[in-house]
Amino acid sequence: MSEAKQAHQYDVVILGGGPGGYRAAERTAEAGLKTVLIEEGALGGTCLNVGCIPTKTLLNSAKTYAHLADAARIGVKATGEFDLGTAMKWKTQVISGLQKGISGMLKKRGVEVVNGRGALTDRNTVTVNGTAYRGASLILATGSSSARPPIPGIDSPGVVTSTELLDITELPKAVTVVGGGYIGMEFACWFGLLGIPVTVVEMMDEIIPFMDADLAAALRKSVPGVTYHLGAKVKQIEPGGLIFEKAGTEERVPSDLILVSTGRVPNVDGLGFDAVGLDFDRRGVRVNDYCETNLPGVYAVGDVNGRSLLAHTAYRMADVAASRIIEKSGGPRAQRMRYDAVPWVVFTAPEVAGCGLSEREAEAAGYQVMTGRISLKASGRYVAEHPGESGTAKVVADATTGRILGVQMLGSGVSELIFGAALMIEAELRVKDVREVIFPHPTVSEVLRDVMWEMEQA
Repeated sequence: MSEAKQAHQYDVVILGGGPGGYRAAERTAEAGLKTVLIEEGALGGTCLNVGCIPTKTLLNSAKTYAHLADAARIGVKATGEFDLGTAMKWKTQVISGLQKGISGMLKKRGVEVVNGRGALTDRNTVTVNGTAYRGASLILATGSSSARPPIPGIDSPGVVTSTELLDITELPKAVTVVGGGYIGMEFACWFGLLGIPVTVVEMMDEIIPFMDADLAAALRKSVPGVTYHLGAKVKQIEPGGLIFEKAGTEERVPSDLILVSTGRVPNVDGLGFDAVGLDFDRRGVRVNDYCETNLPGVYAVGDVNGRSLLAHTAYRMADVAASRIIEKSGGPRAQRMRYDAVPWVVFTAPEVAGCGLSEREAEAAGYQVMTGRISLKASGRYVAEHPGESGTAKVVADATTGRILGVQMLGSGVSELIFGAALMIEAELRVKDVREVIFPHPTVSEVLRDVMWEMEQA
């Protein structure tokens, strides 16, 4: 009997159950397409299990602890201690509850879920434990993994990535973070809020490279308990610390826990991609604006295509790929993927968030740039609820047309405001358009209008 006859037949086969995978399954099943989702581990992928959700859960515990320590200034007398075991238990409960929610949603929509490691055996087939699942369309959503640079001693005891760090059973006495990107800074903030000394060693001249340098510098000064070595290259990791080089001089940093946080790499190896002629390299699977690969009927969404390694981008890519499949099945016109208004957030204390072009990027793109900046202390709500904290909202616009090109914000709670900037950029609003919008008072969101009044009218 041929493999095609032996294979289980579906309209859509999805490899990977993270945000891109389960969202795509939800969309195609809703459209009446017979869908199977194949996942090696737990549903939810990196984001739910060892990424976005557990880190934010632990960060919230640390922020609450820090707020208690500073509560007396607002008339609340409280004492508290941080219990790592209880925090980790709560993290596990949050993850478990959300996993059940995803599973229930897929079951409700009729998605078949197969647990096991799948690999492509031809452009229409994923094989799992000897069983073939064949689909008219395939969606690859295999995610990404923590990068491990070739640093001597990187496999030493006490060296972890973000995945292993989420399961520590006792707090270290001192932490060194290799890499000052968003993952490294979130963990640096977590330990810093708990009063544990943190050293960040970053190869670039500033942390968070996609931020404007002035806001990145303000973030460095705001996150508690962290020492920085910028423009520094790690030479070696050894028992009890590491050695880095800066400006020709070597220095040793003692530490009993070292977090290697040097980015993520798409999962493209060992999945049969090369055997079926898929166009990919170490940066990911190449796709067009419909998330289509070079193979007809094969799509790649989320981290695996390397375009934007963010869970919310994966959700949007899933919508786009599903809409293209549905269009080809006789449905409405497909959506297209656009990257001009993808927001990003670093969940430190304070948070930073942005969307669109930075001032540096806008100038490099040839725009005549005008900028506006305002302190979040212009908001009465912010002053009342965040004593002693500073914050900033910065807008970048085209000086010729007034069109808003980008927004970056620093301050507690800005993660909940940045979607407004995304809407402004997506809709190509001008500075004068936002000036006419009525914002509720008293809210911190008002600064998004007020900063427009700080800018010269184009």
